[in-house]
Amino acid sequence: MPAASPPVPPPLHVVVMGVAGCGKSVAGAELAARLGLPLVEGDDFHPPANIEKMRAATPLTDADRAEWLQRLAAELRTHPRGAVLTCSALKRGYRDILRTAVPRLHFVHLALSPHQALERVAARTDHFYPPSLVASQFEALEDPAGEPHVYVADATQHVDRLVDDAARWLAGASTAFNNA
Repeated sequence: MPAASPPVPPPLHVVVMGVAGCGKSVAGAELAARLGLPLVEGDDFHPPANIEKMRAATPLTDADRAEWLQRLAAELRTHPRGAVLTCSALKRGYRDILRTAVPRLHFVHLALSPHQALERVAARTDHFYPPSLVASQFEALEDPAGEPHVYVADATQHVDRLVDDAARWLAGASTAFNNA
């Protein structure tokens, strides 16, 4: 009788989320590499009109974000074996749109203070997002801490530690999903 092949782990889809300046791109890239998953950089899916609005220091509205979120949900579906998506996902409704795309979606919320986010965004020289919009991100943010499958990480930690902790949480969360 042939040996049973090991069980195939379920796909793992993770959104690394938070306000501008929290470190989504850096942490998301490292987490994707650690997990052996493709990285989907959410900013790459903004329509040009959104980028221009943000460059002009105009906060995006729910209507502005609707097409972007639908594009991100569609992109998640193109990765049936899993992916790591970087996306602000500021409101529960935005997260719910992404949740409809793939089953068992996990979120890693990179949390930091408004002052810390402002300092980080002001220090960037290669990004379209101006520091003047940071406050609007905190105004829009609906804390995901009480939602299912959300891990809240201290975004001020070194990225290696943050990713270690998130990967450990994801390993436990995946086990819990498999046993549910």
